[in-house]
Amino acid sequence: MFDWNWDVQNESYLQNTIKRCKRENILLPTFEQLKKPQTIPAGLIAEMKTVGLQETHPLNLFRINWRNDPQSGGIGDINFLELPSELTGVKSRIVGLVGKFFPTGAHKVGATYGCLAPYLTTGRFNPEYHKAVWPSTGNYCRGGVFNSNLLDVHSVAILPEEMSQERFDWLRERADEVFATPGCESNVKEIYDKCHELEAQSDEYIILNQFDQFGNAVWHYEITGYTIEELFNQIRDSKSRLSAYVSATGSAGTIAAGDYLRSVQPRIKVLASEALQCPTLLQNGFGGHRIEGIGDKHVPWIHNVKNTDMISAIDDEDSMRLLRLFNEPAGHEYLKSKGINQAVVEKLPYLGISSIANMLSAVKMAKYYEMNENDVIFTVFTDSADMYLSRLDEMNAERGAYSLEQAGLDDAVCLKGQKDDHLLELTYVDRKRVHNLKYFTWIEQQGKTVEELNAQWYAEEYWPERFTVASQWDKAIESFNRETGLAERYSK
Repeated sequence: MFDWNWDVQNESYLQNTIKRCKRENILLPTFEQLKKPQTIPAGLIAEMKTVGLQETHPLNLFRINWRNDPQSGGIGDINFLELPSELTGVKSRIVGLVGKFFPTGAHKVGATYGCLAPYLTTGRFNPEYHKAVWPSTGNYCRGGVFNSNLLDVHSVAILPEEMSQERFDWLRERADEVFATPGCESNVKEIYDKCHELEAQSDEYIILNQFDQFGNAVWHYEITGYTIEELFNQIRDSKSRLSAYVSATGSAGTIAAGDYLRSVQPRIKVLASEALQCPTLLQNGFGGHRIEGIGDKHVPWIHNVKNTDMISAIDDEDSMRLLRLFNEPAGHEYLKSKGINQAVVEKLPYLGISSIANMLSAVKMAKYYEMNENDVIFTVFTDSADMYLSRLDEMNAERGAYSLEQAGLDDAVCLKGQKDDHLLELTYVDRKRVHNLKYFTWIEQQGKTVEELNAQWYAEEYWPERFTVASQWDKAIESFNRETGLAERYSK
């Protein structure tokens, strides 16, 4: 059985949190409301329109969904971008949910809410004593700090020192403590080491680790998975197939949407994307890379490897060169000269570095399976180029101003020139090999048990029990909101 105890763990903690939320007018959204934001009470949506998307305001908790309308400030259509074949070079339709229009500008704020809400509503976290620690390779700690600020909770961000300047600038304005750990995107163990160091210092520190907190995966299973299903039904025609879902592994939260989609379309292919410079899943490899936001050199505890059909490794140089193509004026001029619709070109900055890697994995998959125009591949454009403008400045300083000639080379080599290499279609044995890699991180280093590791592989009820708990969490959230007295205020 799932080991989450639904009983209140500490009544004093719970009452402190209720008082804090009542005082600050913080109403917690249910997972169902974030899944179907059109069901949020009209009065609440009207008030949301008076609040900026990036403001530290309690109503922005209800914007942790895929339907924020940046024009009206209310709830609108699903935010997505379909990339035309003229751009991708493949016949199949590649469609990405757009994360730019979340608070913080990235979808990771959803994962942090999925982790924090169960702690708040069951008395596991005391906002008057505990410090919320958000270990991350970038956007997760930003989302965690954002949610912590709403509750006036002491926040601690931990991320590798080589992450983009934009991330550190944002965090140092908002977080109470920021720790830059040694290394780059791949150095996840160093983040864990810092967590252990803080835990040894004081029991004030509560570690909300996205790599082993099932709230991360539950949020994506319920909300991202359902949103993709809705979007497919919206854009499909009579011949369309829900053929594939592509996600960088990262913390393995986003890829959990593939488990939901499998329940809708059992024959769907789920691809896990990573960096070629650190091919952990593909080759049990290691290394450093520049695809910020995905993390690696380990297999996250919450990754249901049995649901992964394929692994793709993307050269980080391709992602960096396409970042320039999609954002520099010469790149836009080149793409429009090749017949790419101007409206699409203007939206290409919606794709950050890891979003571009997701797109390239979708291209590789389409070529490998020889997919056609009836095949729809979904992925997630997790954040936008807004987080990487300093990387563009660095490349311009290093490589010179971007030109039409360079744009043509980048398009031909990095996009149209993608091949179906560095791909692995997983057999049963391959999946078990990847699953077994969890042992070295989670059993030897992080204190998990072999019994649970084996249950992840052999117990049929293990993953369904964990991924489908949102309705139970919603009951706790609804009870919490009644106690604050705020539920009635927004009931209409």
